[in-house]
Amino acid sequence: MLKPLLRGCLLALPLLSPLALADADHPHVEIRTSQGDIELELDATAAPNTVENFLRYVEDDFYQGTIFHRVIDGFMIQGGGMTVDMATKKTRDPIALEESELKNTRGTIAMARTGQPDSATSQFFINLVDNPALDYRNLYEPGYTVFGHVVSGMDVVDAIAGAPTAQKGPHADVPREPITILDVERVE
Repeated sequence: MLKPLLRGCLLALPLLSPLALADADHPHVEIRTSQGDIELELDATAAPNTVENFLRYVEDDFYQGTIFHRVIDGFMIQGGGMTVDMATKKTRDPIALEESELKNTRGTIAMARTGQPDSATSQFFINLVDNPALDYRNLYEPGYTVFGHVVSGMDVVDAIAGAPTAQKGPHADVPREPITILDVERVE
């Protein structure tokens, strides 16, 4: 008598496909820019705290109106913290560096930070080439936490990389014409 009762309960439970379970650990976000759209797949398995931090900024609409303020062709494009007038937006407290096994390869996204390992806030960069010198090695060579990769829009990333740059005050490698992040949002 217990078996039929249990069988009925099990049938009533929603079934989650492996893909649905994987999506929770690999959310997608779209960065809409003045140059086009970039879709990213984040990896919460490899860098859970970094992904959570990034998604909090996304949910807060923090990135709207920020720019790609550091663009170095053949290296990376960096954005997510400065406005068109080169003002730094106020951020939440920094997060700790995560020892992600992900590598700084072409098309990956990583957190920017100061010289202090535990100083990442909102700024991120997308690698234009493989940058093994930026990978985590040990406590003395902490590298930069990779937390996802571009799944579509690498042509947009490359177009941003090709933008002419100049010095703007103390900031080098700033696109002469602002490349604005219009919005960043989760996509299903």
